[in-house]
Amino acid sequence: METVVHNPGLDGVVVGESAICQIDETRGSLRYRGYAIEDLAEQATFEEVSFLLLHGDLPSSCDLQEWQAELTYAGSLPTVVGQFLQTVPSSAPLMDVLRTGVSFLGMIDTEAQDVSHEANLRKATRLLAQMPLLLSWAVRTRYDHPVLKVPATKSFAQSLLYLLTGDLRESHAKELEVSLNLYAEHELNASTFAARVTASTLADLYGAVTAAIATLKGPLHGGANEGVAEMFYAIREPEEAQGWIHAKLRGKERVMGFGHRVLKHEDPRSAIIKRRAKALSQQADETRWYEIAEIIERTMKEEKGLLPNLDFYTAVVYQLIGIPKQAFTPIFVTSRMSGWCAHIIEQQDHNRLIRPRASYIGHPAREFLYIGDR
Repeated sequence: METVVHNPGLDGVVVGESAICQIDETRGSLRYRGYAIEDLAEQATFEEVSFLLLHGDLPSSCDLQEWQAELTYAGSLPTVVGQFLQTVPSSAPLMDVLRTGVSFLGMIDTEAQDVSHEANLRKATRLLAQMPLLLSWAVRTRYDHPVLKVPATKSFAQSLLYLLTGDLRESHAKELEVSLNLYAEHELNASTFAARVTASTLADLYGAVTAAIATLKGPLHGGANEGVAEMFYAIREPEEAQGWIHAKLRGKERVMGFGHRVLKHEDPRSAIIKRRAKALSQQADETRWYEIAEIIERTMKEEKGLLPNLDFYTAVVYQLIGIPKQAFTPIFVTSRMSGWCAHIIEQQDHNRLIRPRASYIGHPAREFLYIGDR
């Protein structure tokens, strides 16, 4: 009888091929379509990175102008979506608003059921451009702030920052852009795998993205950056950080923002965002959050041998540029939309239904008894 290897959580199991993202666990490296994340994160715009993920290559100057024009043209919400959003209670979780908003957009898109490569690219472009608007509406109405209009001739990152906070500072937009580039793609994480499983049934792109958002909402996947911010708020002062973490560890409680299922040694994205967080803290003359973060990082390494992941120092950056805590994970959605759609398109371009097996651990064969004999 053939031996069945059981890998809980599919650890180390290769389930397919992809040309989108390469993670080297041994070297702790990450590449989008061959390009090192260290080069893309700070030197490329988010428009360049999203084009790379969706189209396969970095854009030429002409390509980039056309891509920016496409995103600008697609950057509006149909009137009926605005009417729908008016019915959403302000207390609704932002991730639920995005999930349901994407599903609603799928109901009214006449191309929704077309799973051809060209149609999927057009839908991906529209969704990428519409996510900042959905997120802005959800955030601004929650705090009774007026919903802002997309600023003219601004970058994706600057527009997103403005729509969320009313801030147009290029320096803050750059910090947000670096984080968008870092969050854009990460191989077969839980939400991307959920999207590919859904897409493999030949469900439409909106359905696959809805599945991805629902998956990302889980605190073990996308909610870590919000959890890190809550931890910072609870600690408040650097001198309290070490004792606070020791108490959590004694209580065997989870400390958010540490460890990674694939990158066991070091997350290369963390080093990039940590450097940005330190420089930004010094420029803003507000070093408290960074100091708390460094103490937590040092304590976790000494006590548990764990290193921070991308979410940890991103929480410092987002606090310093004025992003509301509830928007941290939804910004992840806005960025990862490019990666999700790239995977959905790749899946449907070379499709095979994803159907794994389970190792049965239930009762052996049993005889059926009629109701009166049980």
